[in-house]
Amino acid sequence: MESLDSQQQVRREGEVEVREFRSGYVALVGQPNVGKSTLMNALIGMKLSIVTRKAQTTRHRILGILSDDRRQIIFVDTPGNIEPKYGLQRAMMQSLQAAIRDADVVIHLIDASRRKLDFDEALSFAETPAVLAINKLDLVSMDRAMEISAAAIKVRSYEAVVPISAKKNKGLDKLIHEVSQLLPIGPEYYPREMVTEHPERFFVSEIIREKIFENYHEEVPYAVQVNVVAWAERANDKDLIDAEIIVERESQKGIIIGRRGSALKRIGTAARRDIEAMIGREVFLRLFVKVRAGWRDSEGRLREFGYVS
Repeated sequence: MESLDSQQQVRREGEVEVREFRSGYVALVGQPNVGKSTLMNALIGMKLSIVTRKAQTTRHRILGILSDDRRQIIFVDTPGNIEPKYGLQRAMMQSLQAAIRDADVVIHLIDASRRKLDFDEALSFAETPAVLAINKLDLVSMDRAMEISAAAIKVRSYEAVVPISAKKNKGLDKLIHEVSQLLPIGPEYYPREMVTEHPERFFVSEIIREKIFENYHEEVPYAVQVNVVAWAERANDKDLIDAEIIVERESQKGIIIGRRGSALKRIGTAARRDIEAMIGREVFLRLFVKVRAGWRDSEGRLREFGYVS
């Protein structure tokens, strides 16, 4: 990916060259499972968001920060746009709406490999400058991308249209360039070395939840909440991490644990490897499964788990 420095606009005042610092929030918006999390991870150059084959896995707004001495782009990965059916989904849609409301620029991501496309969501950010990113160019022709572009601009205007492949890292330099042109002149919101504002505990819980999505089917992963309840750094031993896996029913608890704990052990082993790779040291991970009936529709539980304020 080319340097952000090479893309910075320069303004001259007399004989003095003035480089204006630009900064702002860029919301990644699109239908479930179009590749928003993959794009976020590719733009930042590290894994910040869960990536699975299942739709609607992102629940929180995930911030990824790309900085240099010319600009700071704060990308916000958002939940996919859906019609909410229960409290958790309503909270997720409120998070999406807040991200759009606070954004300086929107990247509207579309999966070019889908036969049927819905552009109506573009109306939700009609007042915000937007770049249309046509994803999965590795799976379709450029002609197909142009067809999608023509259909999309009938719904709303875009400042730019960029065909990309988030998975193959294609077109991302162009996407960053187009977004950069739309950022306002502004301050450095975060220290330059920061790539996210979320603590390590958040990413540990997300890693565990990702492994649950990868290993279980149907409704079970969607009924799961993961909380890191304790983390002890031990000088001469592995870090000790305790995490609780919340489900809604006893039957789901049995599925998560598996026969003689085999399923839970598999989840713990896979999660531990990724956690150790992330933090760069060994951990001892203990998982506890608890039932909290109807937590996805409980305002108290949603507030406790950080979905509503």
